[in-house]
Amino acid sequence: MEEFRYCRESKVVQTHRIFPSDLNPFGALFGGKLMTFIDDASSISITRHCRRGAVTASIDQMNFLKPLENNHSVCVESYVSGTHHKSMEVFVKVIGENLVTGERYLAATCFTTFVAVPSHMNEEKEFTVPGVFPETEEEKLVCHDYEKRRTQRLAERSEYKEFAAKLSTELPWG
Repeated sequence: MEEFRYCRESKVVQTHRIFPSDLNPFGALFGGKLMTFIDDASSISITRHCRRGAVTASIDQMNFLKPLENNHSVCVESYVSGTHHKSMEVFVKVIGENLVTGERYLAATCFTTFVAVPSHMNEEKEFTVPGVFPETEEEKLVCHDYEKRRTQRLAERSEYKEFAAKLSTELPWG
């Protein structure tokens, strides 16, 4: 029988307050700051799932749905939503909260992909990451189309490699 873990076993929930120093010129949380939170939470989900080192391969479909404002909180929730040999997909949901009124809102969603690698954490080169098993209705909804998303990612990656091979690495100033 194939080894698997439940989505809940990799779930990470991180909450941060948004301070003025976190804002872009338009008064919303700087996108790069949010992406740092997302990559951090995703990496913890991955390690909980496979208990080994892994590297970020991609961030797919980063959808900013509603701005996160000053003095609101940002809650980043992540869990593994699909696996294949050494790669793992993580679903990330970002919830904002107006701390004065208590209103909560969906601010962003995305999928990240990580690849498990031999590292100081686990040096063996031959391994397969555990499968994933959804339990809740939301987890089932998210995990349902994993293979479709994976196939699309692989096709886009191939196309992008062809594109990137044509780009110059020369700097404009010398």
